Amino acid sequence: MKRCAWAKSPLAIAYHDREWGVPVRDDRRLFEFLVLEGAQAGLSWDTILAKRERYREVFDGFDPRRVARFGAAKKAQLLSDPGIVRNRAKVEAAVLNARRFLDVQQEYRSFAAYVWGFVDGHPLQGRRRRPTDIPARTEISDALAKDLKRRGFKFVGSTIIYAFMQAVGMVNDHTVDCFRHRSLARK
Repeated sequence: MKRCAWAKSPLAIAYHDREWGVPVRDDRRLFEFLVLEGAQAGLSWDTILAKRERYREVFDGFDPRRVARFGAAKKAQLLSDPGIVRNRAKVEAAVLNARRFLDVQQEYRSFAAYVWGFVDGHPLQGRRRRPTDIPARTEISDALAKDLKRRGFKFVGSTIIYAFMQAVGMVNDHTVDCFRHRSLARK
């Protein structure tokens, strides 16, 4: 079975086969990916996948309402937890982003409505033949990142946001020879 070239480890293969590129419209899952993509900056996705379950535990199931209330004691506890990426700026960003996430939900009724509006509600269909054909950012990720930053979000540069868009199925960037490309092109 042919997969995208990046899916090599058992965790990455399972993630690729079941999740990557599948359209997500559930706000809690979108918040999860926003936090995880920010945490991944400068690290491998395999590192984040290995820490994902611990993230779910310590970030209260990625409930943005609960994360938004994390205070100094909880943030200090997170920074001492070897099960997550212990980077002060990334932890602070996750809590701040939860607060901004709630603001967006209030304005748009859901975070999903907001982010999916950048792609007119439908996944963009990439026709990438080789991994080198996949961009690190696009004009749409530039626009979404710029708007998120304007709203006060952190760790939301265009490259991070493009990875988020790929993860949550806003764009189908499975290479055309990957077995997942065709099934996700119908979503």
